[in-house]
Amino acid sequence: MAGSVEEWLGAYLGEKGWRIATAESCTGGLIASRITDVSGSSAYFDQGFITYSNEAKMALLGVSRDIVATEGGPGAVSEACARAMAEGVRAATGSEIGLSVTGIAGPTGGSVEKPVGTVYMAIATPSSAICRHHLFEGSRLEVKAQAAQAALDMARDALEGLS
Repeated sequence: MAGSVEEWLGAYLGEKGWRIATAESCTGGLIASRITDVSGSSAYFDQGFITYSNEAKMALLGVSRDIVATEGGPGAVSEACARAMAEGVRAATGSEIGLSVTGIAGPTGGSVEKPVGTVYMAIATPSSAICRHHLFEGSRLEVKAQAAQAALDMARDALEGLS
């Protein structure tokens, strides 16, 4: 197929007649921007949600309060939250593919348990949901760029597995 991962996704989704929607926190829309950098992406890119706050994650994506709770819950930066975001954006839009990312881009906000650079991402497809955890290094912009690339790579890998 095509050269860049974004072009590959576009070709794959176009062949299937599928649409993709994104739910982004720490990347602030960078994944949606990269997908829509490809000419013709309106044929397969449905919507992008930037759900930076916990309230937005709950209201727009249906993430439960129990998940985003800072006391007793896994928190907004967790596998559970990334999975709920991907499934939630898929359900909210009716898209076949939901892609999400949540994490701590820094330079502030990290902790011993979840240091700066901690990122969770998930993809929800018609048949499954896959989540990955990464610990990236670098500046805020470098963490965001690495997270966006890793999420797009994860999407390609997951969709290749469906072929």
